[in-house]
This record gives sequence, structure tokens and C-alpha cells, in this order.
Amino acid sequence: MDQAQQLRNIIKNTNKPQRPLARIITVTSGKGGVGKSNVAINLAIQFRKMGKRVIILDADFGLANIEIMFGTVPKHNLCDLIYQGKNIKDIITWGPEGVGFISGGSGISGMYNLSRDYLVYIIVNLAELDAIADVIIVDTGAGISSAVMEFLVASGEVILVTTPEPTSITDSYSLLKALNQSPRFSREDTKVKVVSNRVTSEEEGQQLFNKLNAVVARYLKLPLTYMGAIPQDPMLARSVMQQSPVSLQYPNAKSVRAFEAIAGKLMNPGNTAEVKHRGMAAFFSHIITGRKLSSTPTQNLSSSPNLPA
Repeated sequence: MDQAQQLRNIIKNTNKPQRPLARIITVTSGKGGVGKSNVAINLAIQFRKMGKRVIILDADFGLANIEIMFGTVPKHNLCDLIYQGKNIKDIITWGPEGVGFISGGSGISGMYNLSRDYLVYIIVNLAELDAIADVIIVDTGAGISSAVMEFLVASGEVILVTTPEPTSITDSYSLLKALNQSPRFSREDTKVKVVSNRVTSEEEGQQLFNKLNAVVARYLKLPLTYMGAIPQDPMLARSVMQQSPVSLQYPNAKSVRAFEAIAGKLMNPGNTAEVKHRGMAAFFSHIITGRKLSSTPTQNLSSSPNLPA
């Protein structure tokens, strides 16, 4: 039995019928600087206001956007789960409004070379997030790197953030083209949704989506769903400088009303029904198996005294 099949068996045993599976929403963008992390954070705040338990996984390697915007420095990250024997609750940092976040750091890329025993330990821990959160928001890096693609193909729900800048539109198309060409991407299992950011009006946001959707429909035949527009808002820019989500710092700001509307659409029963809840065990296993796990592990469970038995 190869390692990929072993992981599938682990997931089968972990995702028992009585265990609720979290809804995983992956937020991404074709280029940096379009407000992706702001979208992730403020949607998380809005979901909390709707009574949902929310955790953000900061998977933007090398950057600490989530913790900077929350004004909170995490004590632990995913590396501590993998290499220091911490459990999943140890590495969750609780931010404003009770939104939890996990710093991925380099821990996610390090998972690809671990032994089966390590992976069992990690996946069983990650599966516990399904009992802690109703919604898990994954904030990816920008662009079309292999790491970003692995998160997107593993997710049942992708939110693509774009702006009216020509480079943003072009890079958004490039990301969708790369996703569409991935042999592991499933149109049936992954719904792609678009948010127009930093627009001057709702009309401009709709026009931006229409422009992108027309090209994608013609050349990629990939269905997109428009979730709404977030206006250019000086209050949002000010809140970033103050290291506080605009949804909390300026709750009456025009951008906050837009975040409320988008969150409402995402939680609409019709939207919720079409989304396949995979849970975190299946999500991460999908990412790991995509790297064709080596049958010769580079880490050995018994050689790490910090890892719980």
C-alpha cells in the first residue's frame, strides 16, 4: 500500500459520520497588493458577527499579513505542531472578536518530506479544527506558484480577489488558466467566486467581473460566480495603519457594508448547499498527496523526542 492510499485510509477513519466538517474558503489573488488579506480578515469578522466560529490559516509564506493586521504576534505556528510536538490548540492565536488564526510559516512546505507517522499525527490534529471552527479561511500567497495551486485544487471554494488595474485582471486570468490546466483540479468539486476590490462604484465592480468572466468563459470554459464589490475606502486604508480590521475599527464605513453583503451571500442557504465540506484532514491530505510523497521518509517519528506518542 503506497503512502497516498495510507493517507486516504487515515482520512476515512478521521472523518467519522458524526464529525461535522468545516467549510474551507480559500482566498487568493493573481498578484500581490490587491487587498486579499483584508478580504480574508474582514469576511472572518463578519462571519463571527453571524455567529460562526472562524479560524484563518495564514498560508502566505514569508509574510505575516494576518498577524500584522490583527496587531497580534503568535507564540507558535504550524512548525511547532510538526517539529515541537504542540497540539492544534497550542498553535491557534485568538484575535479580535474571537477569530482564531494559525501562522503557517514554512511549516506547510515542510510537510511534504515527513514520514507516515508524522503525517498521521499532523492530520489527526488538523482534523480537530473541524470541531473548533465552522469556517476555515485559508489566505494564500499571491500568484501562480505551485504552493498556491496546491491550496486551490484542494479547496472546495475559492474566492479570487481582483482590482480594476489591468495587471490585476491579466494576472487573475493567468491564475485561473493555471488552475484550469491543473490535472488535479475538479470543476465539480471547486467553486470559483470573484470579489472586485477597490472599485469606485458597484457598477465598476460588475463591469470588472463581466470583463474577466467574458475572457474566462470564452477561453477556459470555467464558470465563475460574482460575489460583489468592495469600494475604495479611506477608512479601510486607515484601519490597516492602525492594525485593526475596518469591520471593527469603523463599522459604519462603506467598505464594511460591502463585506457584510458578501458575507451574507456566502452564508446564503443556496450558496452553502452547493459547497462541498471536505474538512481539514482531507484538505491537507489532498495537498500532501499532490507532491507524490516519497516512499523514503526524511523524518522519523521515533527520532523526535518532542513528538507525542
